[in-house]
Amino acid sequence: MSDNDSRKNLRMPEDDEVFAVVLDMLGANRVKVRCMDGVERTARIPGKMQKRIWIREDDVVLVEPWDWQDEKADITWRYEKQDADQLREEGHIKE
Repeated sequence: MSDNDSRKNLRMPEDDEVFAVVLDMLGANRVKVRCMDGVERTARIPGKMQKRIWIREDDVVLVEPWDWQDEKADITWRYEKQDADQLREEGHIKE
């Protein structure tokens, strides 16, 4: 089997969303992320993800920056480790 057969269709950014890597856990449902547009933001883990989806440092997530405050964002999706590796191989995420 070739590597192409194991490729999985992943959720890609829509509209205002960007890829980000979690840098630090700040507490109070907040994390520091480095977005692929070159900006470090404080991201909020929304209530529907709390205690259902666990986010750790070095996780790859999708964030949606706030319109009125560009240095803050909401997390909309977290990728599994295998999915994050696939995104790195395809060049969507730069370290």
